[in-house]
Amino acid sequence: MNPLLRTALIVWVVLMGSASQAHADVFKIATLPPDGTRWMKDMRRNAAIIEQRTAGRVKFRFYPGGVMGNDATVLRKIRVGQLQGGGVASGALAGIYPDSQLYGLPMLFRSYEEVDYVRSRMDGMILKGLEQHGLVAFGIAESGFAYLMSQRPIRSVDDLEGLKVWVPQGDPISRTFFETAGRSPIPLPLSDVLTGLQTGLIETIGTPPIGAIALQWHTAVKYLTDTPLLYTYGMLVFDPRAFNRLSRDDQEVVRDVLGSGIAGLNKQNREDNESAKQALKSHGITFVQPTPKALERLRSIAAEATARVERKEAYTPAVLEALQGYLKAYRKSR
Repeated sequence: MNPLLRTALIVWVVLMGSASQAHADVFKIATLPPDGTRWMKDMRRNAAIIEQRTAGRVKFRFYPGGVMGNDATVLRKIRVGQLQGGGVASGALAGIYPDSQLYGLPMLFRSYEEVDYVRSRMDGMILKGLEQHGLVAFGIAESGFAYLMSQRPIRSVDDLEGLKVWVPQGDPISRTFFETAGRSPIPLPLSDVLTGLQTGLIETIGTPPIGAIALQWHTAVKYLTDTPLLYTYGMLVFDPRAFNRLSRDDQEVVRDVLGSGIAGLNKQNREDNESAKQALKSHGITFVQPTPKALERLRSIAAEATARVERKEAYTPAVLEALQGYLKAYRKSR
């Protein structure tokens, strides 16, 4: 080959490679779950699939384990463009899009069958509403039903007397539930819970079994009250400014891969929560049962707390009515 032609060809290849790198969109994503958890393993696997299917045009860089701060800090960094996305608990979105936390009303669902019936009809509405309020998400990531865990056995509301109860920072639903029960909960970000338990700042938490193990909270509690208090979940949210820079084809790839990935994670999380319950028992945590009378009182407090939350939060009437209607229809059919 002519030396001049060979040189020109080399320069062209280098320039094209540089241009390809320059046009790669790198999404910096912060999450609370640490590396090694199923969430992070799945996210890294999905990121690799997206990078492969977009020929390297879309890449992800993860910041796990809360290194970018709590949910509020992550959302602020997304707004200013320091991050392009984050995995956050639903309660963190209360000030952005209140409807996104409706599934977490206290003792709303009685079974996973009810959850599946409602979510199959409402998830699309919730995700569309979130996008209209400035964040893009591709699915709702189920954490599971949360249970009270404490350093003392809790069989009734009266057993909460004198206990320092934690609620997630910025979560009005959990706070209202415990306030309705006559307690003054202590708000903390998720990243501070383990330290709070170890130092005695808090003594009682509400969390799904897999959360307690993944975040090592189970090492600082002794009892679990075996009745679900509320349904917990989170979302992987993106800055629409960054997402909309992608071509339409690349957007579809991201939606497809992350949507399918979150659906698969939800299924696996249910199995993992059952396994985590057994692991908690093996760790020496004692499961206690509320009496029927105590359970009835808990449901009464939950109903009152729900009414208070509905009055204070700016839920969209049509969305709330749809949720209540689906639950009523499901229970009537059963």
